[in-house]
Amino acid sequence: MEFTAPEIDWLLVSPLLAVFAAALVGILVEAFTPRALRRPVQAGIAGTGLLAALVLTVVVALELPSQGGGAAHGEVTVTGAVVVDGPAVFLWGLLALVAVGGLALFTERRVDAGLPVFAGQASVPPGADLGSGPGIGTGGAGETPGDGGAPASYDRWEHTEVYPLLTFAVAGMMLFAAAGDLLTMFVALEILSLPLYLLCGLGRRRRLLSQEAAMKYFLLGAFSSGFFVYGAALLYGYSGTLSLAGIAAAVGAGGGPTVLLLAGVALVMVALLFKVGAVPFHAWTPDVYQGAPTPVTAFMAAATKIAAFGAVLRFLYVAVGDARWDWAPLVWVVAILTMLGGVVLAVGQSDIKRLLAYSSIAHTGFLLTGVLGLQGADELGVDQVSSLQAVLFYLATYGVATVGIFAVTTLVRDAGGEASGVDRWSGLGRTSPLVAGAFAVFLLSLAGIPLTSGFVAKWSVFASAAGAGAWPVVAVAITSSIVAVYFYVRHIVTMFFADPPADPPAVVVPSPATSVTIGVALLATVALGVVPGPLLELAGDAGSFLR
Repeated sequence: MEFTAPEIDWLLVSPLLAVFAAALVGILVEAFTPRALRRPVQAGIAGTGLLAALVLTVVVALELPSQGGGAAHGEVTVTGAVVVDGPAVFLWGLLALVAVGGLALFTERRVDAGLPVFAGQASVPPGADLGSGPGIGTGGAGETPGDGGAPASYDRWEHTEVYPLLTFAVAGMMLFAAAGDLLTMFVALEILSLPLYLLCGLGRRRRLLSQEAAMKYFLLGAFSSGFFVYGAALLYGYSGTLSLAGIAAAVGAGGGPTVLLLAGVALVMVALLFKVGAVPFHAWTPDVYQGAPTPVTAFMAAATKIAAFGAVLRFLYVAVGDARWDWAPLVWVVAILTMLGGVVLAVGQSDIKRLLAYSSIAHTGFLLTGVLGLQGADELGVDQVSSLQAVLFYLATYGVATVGIFAVTTLVRDAGGEASGVDRWSGLGRTSPLVAGAFAVFLLSLAGIPLTSGFVAKWSVFASAAGAGAWPVVAVAITSSIVAVYFYVRHIVTMFFADPPADPPAVVVPSPATSVTIGVALLATVALGVVPGPLLELAGDAGSFLR
């Protein structure tokens, strides 16, 4: 038998290769570089890989044939496994930008007495008595210096494996958003998920909470992967192929039994909805957001949602777009439950990170509302591209604001770590007006207040869904947004109008990397609310998915 090498356009997949190369080199550095040199070398390699991927993404975008009018343009490569089209390139650039911000937070050391936020050794159990020195306990007394912790020499160790783990996750996310078949999509899902499971369990502070978050995320993620595989098998039984284009051809021709199609779509969507944190597959979100190190939470909350929604859009639009009237009711129900569940459960939260977790669940519902703008577009005369444009713009604004708001969260510290209690932020606007002001701007954007990017994003997705006939979902979305304003503004009132506690938390001076991350996110959040046109136009130029 003669082997035929696959045809690969190396330029088109060069952004993926840059990130994968950085991850592989990072593993070699971890194995052969002295411990004292690992941190700067690893951070430099990861940063170089991500910036190279960003530059190469721009090059690829310029190389893609421009067809205007929102037409699909791009190329299928790697024998159909990777589809490099306009939306994929847009998501690649967005993922690279968000990952650079996440990397900046990973390198932060000043927020915790000059120590990194990651454990020096993952195998050390919570509360282990390894000698005197700054501790790594589970909380309370175990988190104070000199109480049941590790020796000072150990405490200066760093988990520099976090840098190749981050780059591996980014590579998986980029592949996830550009997968041309279900097998590649599953491989990408695992590549992005496994590093995140590990990163969530590497917190230096509150070790038990961090490890619990990692275990919950891993177990539920493993179940969701099983659903994906089973759904892919059913779709293969229906169409005889795992290719998204092949499944679309079978759907258009009325291929196998309809029950296989509907069951396969439902099971694959369970895995994808788990990744975006939609109700009823959201149970992991608040626990993981709270327990993971905050830099990991910032990166994961922004980047995972971007990549996962890229996969959701590609699967629903490319593979089963012709069956939209079959899967649309499912998305209607999930979107409504997600929005209501997110805002209702967020109202009673007393922990900042859990509040933001339920906020992210609500935003998942808003994004699913935008996805509904894709269904029925041909029949109802709605511009298909404007609907996709709205979702891409929403992902960009949400990703930027999420990285920024979690970056600010790392700066407010108590003796035992981050001051995550909402009551601990009382009066912060008086003691640290810049930090409180930045946090307030991000909250206003998430609430969708005018003159912020969040307002334009919500308006866009709501308008696209309304144009596609999903008025009941839009009505719920508007109601949920009004409820969300309450708990966002309540926190702003707490910061600026409540009296500070008797022992207020300290606000540390961030490193230049974190300062730049917050500044850029703040500037983008305001600028995209005042002048959204350039990014909207860029999202529109991405066109539609290549089928």
